[in-house]
Amino acid sequence: LPSGTPVTFEQIRKLIPHAGSMCLLERVIECDDEKIVCQTRSHLARDNPLRHKGRLSSICGIEYAAQAMALHGAIRRAGSAPNGAEAPNPGSASGHGQNAGGGRHGFLASVRDARIERRYLDDIHKPLTVSAALEFDDASRVIYAFSLKADDIVLLGGRAAVVLA
Repeated sequence: LPSGTPVTFEQIRKLIPHAGSMCLLERVIECDDEKIVCQTRSHLARDNPLRHKGRLSSICGIEYAAQAMALHGAIRRAGSAPNGAEAPNPGSASGHGQNAGGGRHGFLASVRDARIERRYLDDIHKPLTVSAALEFDDASRVIYAFSLKADDIVLLGGRAAVVLA
C-alpha cells in the first residue's frame, strides 16, 4: 500500500472470513510484502465477542494478531490493495514467493515465545496497533512475528505458525 492509503473496516470485512463483531481490526495503516500494521479500538467494545465476565484478557490479543496475519495473506494474494491502490509484488524483496495463504485457508498451529505484558486489554483507552511480520512462507505453512501495542508500549508479542490447507 502506498503510504497514507489506509484499508478501511469495510474492505477488511471483504478480505477475511470473520463476520460481525468478530472482525476485530478496523483499519490497515501499513502493508507491504513483509508486514502489516493495523489499528483498532474494538478492545473497548462492550459487545466484543472475546470478553469473558465483562473483561478482555490479553491472551485474546493472539486472535487480533491472527486476523492481521490472515489479512496480510489476503492482501498479498489479491496482488493489489482492496481500494485499487497498487500493492507490493508478492515475492519481491523477501524471496518468500506468493504463498502467504496462496488462496487457501490457514489454521493457527502454534504460538511460541509469547510475552504478555498486561492482564487485560479492555482498560487500555488508546487504539491498539497490531503488527505481523512474515518470517517464513512455503507451500504448507507461514510463520509470523506479531505484537500488540498501545502507543509504543508493547502489550503482547510472540511468533505464530499457521498451517495452510
